[in-house]
Amino acid sequence: MNKTRYLTIILILFCGQTLFAQRAPAWGGNADQEDYSFGFTFQYISSYFKIDKKPNWRDPYFDQDLNKYTTQPLTALGSTSSPGFAVSFLFRYRIDEHLEARTTPGLVFADRSAYYNYADASQDVIKPVQATMVEFPVSIKLKSDRVDNYRAYIMAGVKYSEGIGVKRNKPDIDPVDALLTNKTGFGSYEVGLGLDIYFEYFKMTPEIKLSNSIGNLLNRENTPYANPIDKLSLHTVTFSLCFE
Repeated sequence: MNKTRYLTIILILFCGQTLFAQRAPAWGGNADQEDYSFGFTFQYISSYFKIDKKPNWRDPYFDQDLNKYTTQPLTALGSTSSPGFAVSFLFRYRIDEHLEARTTPGLVFADRSAYYNYADASQDVIKPVQATMVEFPVSIKLKSDRVDNYRAYIMAGVKYSEGIGVKRNKPDIDPVDALLTNKTGFGSYEVGLGLDIYFEYFKMTPEIKLSNSIGNLLNRENTPYANPIDKLSLHTVTFSLCFE
């Protein structure tokens, strides 16, 4: 009877250790131990223009060539979020256990738009700004201690964006048919947070970040769409999935 009792206790202790023992941390492809590592990212982008209006933004547009007003007064001017995506490479440099520098140069396909509502609703129009951008971000990543196979972090940085294949207004275009255009090259600052998830042979990182352009992006042209705007800036929310 005593032997049975002792065997039962030993069996319970053994099973308890097996069930509740902490599993070995995943290797993660040794990415955190190397001074340099590489990877790639897929990004979903949502962006919109932040528009600062002039005091007289409601005024109708006067066409000097025709010597008359060609639009009604504006009743609303704004921008809504537009989706896009990007593919980037990732280059990382390890500074110490909790700090690293990285860059994720990539190709971005993202549209933005501004809407114009007039007193005469038949003149309402949405002006898209189609852009393919090459971006060069540089950021600093501050990481927490690793807990099992997870490590949280915050990041901050700057980036430079350069447009390719950007459409421009032709000199002889009718002002009512003109495009809303912005500068092809501009800088931005960005902040974000994410979570490193370690697997045996690689590390996956979901990340969300916010970025805002620096300076005025507006190309000042004498059109019904540029004239009401005092300052144009770009606000972007990016969700990234990084593999390293």
